[in-house]
Amino acid sequence: MNKTTLYYLFIPLLTLSFPYFLSAQEEVIRPQSCDGNPYLQTVDSLKQFYGAQGFAVLREASMTMESEYEMPIVLPMTQGTLYQFVFIGDPSSKLYEVRMYDYSEKEVVYKKNMWGDIDGNIISYSYVPKFSEYHMIKPVQVNKKKKKLCGYVLLMRKES
Repeated sequence: MNKTTLYYLFIPLLTLSFPYFLSAQEEVIRPQSCDGNPYLQTVDSLKQFYGAQGFAVLREASMTMESEYEMPIVLPMTQGTLYQFVFIGDPSSKLYEVRMYDYSEKEVVYKKNMWGDIDGNIISYSYVPKFSEYHMIKPVQVNKKKKKLCGYVLLMRKES
């Protein structure tokens, strides 16, 4: 086969596979907020409680989650600063977990709550990073009755 024949064979194959590349790029998971905020009263209470201890809200968001799937959140954190992270899950879920990883993908925090626990659907923890770098937080909740769930995350920093 000469180069021209190979060229004419290759171009149709490339054009047939082009829609595949487009569909693969469209499957990016983008966080979506929940309709309304079912946790408004709880969030306001937590903000007031931690605000009295000198914490300021850095980021907060309600997000639609799918049962049994982690929702990654990437945040820059400063070395030596005290942070408080709060995750609120759907009250009807049976399991709540939060994992936090540093920039080198080492797990630095793991918290797990079950439906009947005292803390119930709220996971809260403090963290002081050893280095100024990005961290990834991955909350997840498991619910056998609902596929789409509402979650809420709140990140606060201690003001000096």
